[in-house]
Amino acid sequence: MQTNTKKLDGKVAIVTGASKGIGTAIAKHLAAEGAAVVVNYSSSKEGADRVVDEITKQGGKAVAVRANMAKKAEVERLFSEAKKAFGRLDILVNNAGVYEFLPLENVTEEHFHKHFDVNVLGLLLAIQEATKYFGPEGGSVINISSSASMSAPPTASVYSATKAAVDTITKSLAKELGPRKIRVNAINPGMVETEGLHAGGFVGSDFQKLFEAQSALGRIGQPDDVAPAVVFLASPDAGWITGETLVVSGGYR
Repeated sequence: MQTNTKKLDGKVAIVTGASKGIGTAIAKHLAAEGAAVVVNYSSSKEGADRVVDEITKQGGKAVAVRANMAKKAEVERLFSEAKKAFGRLDILVNNAGVYEFLPLENVTEEHFHKHFDVNVLGLLLAIQEATKYFGPEGGSVINISSSASMSAPPTASVYSATKAAVDTITKSLAKELGPRKIRVNAINPGMVETEGLHAGGFVGSDFQKLFEAQSALGRIGQPDDVAPAVVFLASPDAGWITGETLVVSGGYR
């Protein structure tokens, strides 16, 4: 591909929770389209360093920055480090998230707050901070939600609720930030094969079989199935699209 055809040349992106899974694929795809990428992580420095290494080996630009997205001071530091590294900000991808499925009788205050602090509060804090860094030409915020916000599977009451909140925040902030040329969209992936999916014991489970049976394309997704949609929403191609939730789930309904 010739350099002058890259969609995101000269742009700078922050991708939260980018040390593995969908976040890693997003960071790599944005970099391949010319964006300089800040690879955020909370615990896996090794994973984040690996992503940065892979991007730079391909001729891209990236740095890794640690931050717990549920803590305001750390979110502020993430954005100031991004500015220090690359001088500007154009794209924010809120991908950091936690998920744990528990039946109602096992739901605790801790389970609730862990999910809402990262998945909802962290996302709000990140967008709040991004608005201070986007230039007069605006910016693009892409929230990684989940098809669970609509399908609301059993034993996922808290997780599904956080993603329904993300969908609604996306619509509300699109209206609020539109006058500043800041676009806010969400992507709702279906079941995607990630480290988290393996760790949660979902691979090969009845839940996976059910998803595949209800999916038009008959398979779960891969991180690379989701990332190109993020590139699209980040790019000028989506310049007149805001407040939308794009379902990327192989036709799962």
